[in-house]
Amino acid sequence: MKKIKKLTALACVLALGTGLLAGCGSSSSSDSKNVTVNIFQFKVEAKTALEKAVKDYESNHPNVTINVQTVGGGQDYGAALKSKFSSGDEPTIYNIGGPQDTVDWKNKLEDLSNQPWISKAYDGTLDAVKKDGKVYGMPFDLEGYGFIYNKAIFAKAGIDASSIKSYADLEKAVQTLDSKKSALGIDSVFALPGKETWVTGLHLSNAVLAPELKDGVSAFNAKTIDFKYNDALKKLLDLQIKYGYKPDGTNKSINSVDYSTQVEQKFSLSKVAIIQQGNWIYGTVNGVDKDLAKNMGLLPIPVDGVKDGAVPVGVPMYWAINKDKDTATKKAAEDFLNWLYTSDKGKQMIIHDFQFIPAFKGYEASNLQPDDPISKAILQYSNDKNTIPWVFMGYPTGWGQNKLGADIQKYISGDLSWDQLVQNAKDNWAAARK
Repeated sequence: MKKIKKLTALACVLALGTGLLAGCGSSSSSDSKNVTVNIFQFKVEAKTALEKAVKDYESNHPNVTINVQTVGGGQDYGAALKSKFSSGDEPTIYNIGGPQDTVDWKNKLEDLSNQPWISKAYDGTLDAVKKDGKVYGMPFDLEGYGFIYNKAIFAKAGIDASSIKSYADLEKAVQTLDSKKSALGIDSVFALPGKETWVTGLHLSNAVLAPELKDGVSAFNAKTIDFKYNDALKKLLDLQIKYGYKPDGTNKSINSVDYSTQVEQKFSLSKVAIIQQGNWIYGTVNGVDKDLAKNMGLLPIPVDGVKDGAVPVGVPMYWAINKDKDTATKKAAEDFLNWLYTSDKGKQMIIHDFQFIPAFKGYEASNLQPDDPISKAILQYSNDKNTIPWVFMGYPTGWGQNKLGADIQKYISGDLSWDQLVQNAKDNWAAARK
């Protein structure tokens, strides 16, 4: 019952409605024509679960063949998607990220406004993909992120994670961990994946831009940014640089650290105590160390001068359907997505295989609650009303990763001053909005 209340609380935090999801995908395709649906998706963590779901769906829909191609993790999905369309090998189902993508891909987006899941989506989760009163994307899930930590290492170091709310609290804990590295058996406190500009240029920057931009739609409409809390971003980066894993001992080598190194090689093997990531890492960690997977915790990303103890929660991506495909193919694509999120079998997979926090009503049953500790922590933060929005979904195209993220790499390597980074960020934003 407690878990159910927490899931309901998440809905309240996001200004979401109540009700039950009654709809479900059709048991068979209404068109017997053989069709092929090609999915081009970004979430590497969901690859195995998605392929499993596809096999299950195909077994009951013999006229439908679904192919899955996954591009993400260390690769630029946005660039890969553009290349995919340019090549002429256009996917049927693909992903868009929010207001900017909705504009950029408008000519390729099928109107999904009449889909049965629309009325079941939590209020606010469709705003980022609405244009002219129409809905062009289906929410993947709800996700949250912050500083994920190893509970066993914290306990051994004598650190009470629940007391960490402010930057000063975090810094003190990090210094304690660093002073006990040898006894704790860790190489460093953090593993900052400098190579992954989505971690720094999107997720980390969100913590300091959310207070200024308010939400993704407002960010999309913002012509300029003040970058009021850029000093807080600098402090968070400097902390992870100073106490972070450096492959060859130099700051510059942090830029060679990728997602796999951070999550699989360092955190999952208990070689570092803290990483900046979200609930999507559970499956990866569980595949390496099941005990650690059960004993992870989530800390907020503290920003001085704004709300302490809050974690960013939002919709990471949306499913979109290519409007240029033939009617039978589009119908099969719609049916598959509807089945995945609304059928009894699909909902079980969404929770237990995909490890998703659903963005739809209808998952209130006790057997449809999250299994992993990070998702549970996100629900608790939501229950306590300690969340902030994902404003990075409204950043100008490429600004977060290719501009700010790239400049953060230069800052890490010592090739760019912080003042210049801030000025570049402002200038690049303004230029993109002209």
